[in-house]
Amino acid sequence: QIQLVPSGGGSVQAGGSLNISCSASGRNLSNRGMGWFRRAPGKEREFVAAANGSGRSTFYGDSVKGRFTISRDNNKGMLYLQMNSLQPEDTAVYYCGAYDSFKYIGTPSSWGQGIQVTVSS
Repeated sequence: QIQLVPSGGGSVQAGGSLNISCSASGRNLSNRGMGWFRRAPGKEREFVAAANGSGRSTFYGDSVKGRFTISRDNNKGMLYLQMNSLQPEDTAVYYCGAYDSFKYIGTPSSWGQGIQVTVSS
């Protein structure tokens, strides 16, 4: 079982930055890809970013590419998402997830609780 506990988030004005984190506990974390997803009001869940088990391979959704950076520290059991140049359309509840595989294939099998990110214009 993987437990994921997010932290960070909050409110920021457009153009600002935020960092959200996810504390992960469980077995074989370094063998699991991890990622971030988000759900905006009235919209479907959207893939944001993912990193493989080592963190050396990452992948981003088109809407955040070049603005967001995903990273992980397996020694600390932490997953991070640095969000820069935030825009109102980035407003959403963000979720961290852990995959069953080393790489980010399919959808995560374990999820943390959502964390609100609000960007005002």
